[in-house]
Amino acid sequence: MSPANNSLPITLSEFLLICFPGYQSWQHWLSLPLSLLFILAMSANATLLLTIRVEASLHEPMYYLLSLLSLLDIVLCLTVIPKVLAIFWFDLKAISFSACFLQMFIMNSFLSMESFTFMIMEYDHYVAICHPFHYPSIITDQFVIKASVFIVARNALFCAPIPILSSRLHYCGKNIIENCICANLSVSQLSCDNFIVTRLYQLVTSWTIVGSDLILIFISYTFILRTVLRIKAEGAAAKALSTCGSHFILILFFSTILLVVVLTNVARKRVPMDILILLNVLHHLIPPALNPIVYGVRTKEIKQGIQRLLKRTM
Repeated sequence: MSPANNSLPITLSEFLLICFPGYQSWQHWLSLPLSLLFILAMSANATLLLTIRVEASLHEPMYYLLSLLSLLDIVLCLTVIPKVLAIFWFDLKAISFSACFLQMFIMNSFLSMESFTFMIMEYDHYVAICHPFHYPSIITDQFVIKASVFIVARNALFCAPIPILSSRLHYCGKNIIENCICANLSVSQLSCDNFIVTRLYQLVTSWTIVGSDLILIFISYTFILRTVLRIKAEGAAAKALSTCGSHFILILFFSTILLVVVLTNVARKRVPMDILILLNVLHHLIPPALNPIVYGVRTKEIKQGIQRLLKRTM
C-alpha cells in the first residue's frame, strides 16, 4: 500500500517496514551475519533449556532462572529476526496493524522482563557469595515462582499501555516505517494525532524500569566485590571475579545498547537513521546469542549436563 494523499485521508490497514533506507543494496550481505547469530542464539538457548529439562541435577532455582532467561531470549528472537530476514531475502515489507502492535508489545514487555531477570540472577549471585549459609533458605523454588509472577505482573502493568496508546492513534497518512521493527516511536510518529503522550510514557517507563534494575544490579556487585576481595582461599577470589566480571560485562552491554536506542530516539535527527536501525536489530539478537554462553556453558554443571546430553543423542 502506498502512502495516502493528505487531501484524501483514509484509515490504513498495514505498515511497510523499510530497513536501512540509505543502504538497501547491501541488505543481502547483512543478512548473512544476522542469520548466523540467529542460528547461534536459537540453538544455544534451546540446548540450554533441554539440558536443564532432562538433567535432574540441574532442577534448582539458579538453573530455573537460566531457563527463564533462555525462554525470554527465544521469544525475542522469534518476534523480530524472522521478519527482518524476510524483508532482506524476499522483500516482504508489509506488516498488518495487529502484527505490528503485537510485535511492539512483545518487544517492550520481554526486554523489560529480561532486565528484571538479570537483576534477580545477580541477587542470586549476591546471596551465594555474601550469604552462602543462608542461600538454601532464601533462593528456593517458591522464590523463583514469586519472582516470575512479579516479572509478569510488573510488565503487564507498565508495558502494556505502550502498544495500546500507539494503536489508539489515528493513522491516515504515511505508512512507511523507517525501521526493521515496529518500535513504538518509529510507528507513532506516523500518526496524524499528537503522539507526545505515548512518547513520554515510553521514555519514563524505560528509564524507571531499566534504571531501577541497573541500580539494584550495581548495588549487588558492590557488595559482591567487597566480599570477594576478602576471600583468602587461593584462587577463589580470582574465580569469583572472573565469573561475575563476564556477567557484569554482558549486563552492561545489554543496558548500554538499550540506553543508546532510547537516547538516539530522542536525538534521532543528530544520529544517522541506519545506525539507530542497526542498534535496534542487534539489541534483539546479540544478548540472546551471548546469554546462554556466558551464563550457561561457562558453568561447570551446565557444561557437564550438555556433554551427557550429547552422549545420549550420539
